[in-house]
Amino acid sequence: MSRIYIREDDPVGSRFYSNGTLDVAKLKEYPALLVTETGGNGPQFARVAYITNITLGNDVSIQYAIDNSIQPISNAELEGHSVELRLGRFGLSHTCWSVCDVDLFKLLLQNQQKRSISPKVFSLEAAYSQDENLVSIMMPFGAEFNSVHAALQQSISAVGLESVRADDIWEHHTIIQDIVNIIARAKVVVCDCSGKNPNVFYEAGVAHAIGKEVILITQSEHDIPFDLRHIRYIRYLPNSEGLADLSASLQSRLRSIRGW
Repeated sequence: MSRIYIREDDPVGSRFYSNGTLDVAKLKEYPALLVTETGGNGPQFARVAYITNITLGNDVSIQYAIDNSIQPISNAELEGHSVELRLGRFGLSHTCWSVCDVDLFKLLLQNQQKRSISPKVFSLEAAYSQDENLVSIMMPFGAEFNSVHAALQQSISAVGLESVRADDIWEHHTIIQDIVNIIARAKVVVCDCSGKNPNVFYEAGVAHAIGKEVILITQSEHDIPFDLRHIRYIRYLPNSEGLADLSASLQSRLRSIRGW
């Protein structure tokens, strides 16, 4: 209890007291910023959460749910907001709980804009118009992959989704922007690693970096890069039976992603 810095005699803290007792219901109405104590190894981050339950006694028990839609903010950046967040001299170095009169989301938005990442080679604007029904196919070009492409198209269509491949569009003067656009617009990106095609690896990296659902497929497990082998993939044989199995496995994975 001594670590609760919500005081009844404080202008801000007094709003959360009723008859000399902390008003749990009122505290739960506001977002919380969960901050890791500074002093551990590596970078440390704070997360936005909502308090779901508080139990007061000799000790205090706080249950909460983290809002994963809001990006973390580092402790180093929080130090620049020590006044607004009432962190004080020891605010980041020991466990405590306080309230502050500040627009948390405005503060986080300003911080996010300041450190937003902007690629130099291509634009990611298409990511703001994601098509929930679109699946992008990233695979080597060549006649030997025609039957694979046809099987992928059929399986994607079978679950009510649409598919697109890089050679299906020509919107920009640069190929890379067209490729990035179909990755950014898609809900799911299928990457065929067969043959260790460097373009496919690059495209898989872009898809992973911008948070897409990526499904890796391959004709040989040896074509999956070491850095990606911890991720599940679909292995298939390039014959009629193997492509039928690929289609079934892909449909199952797509339904799982869509929650069907």
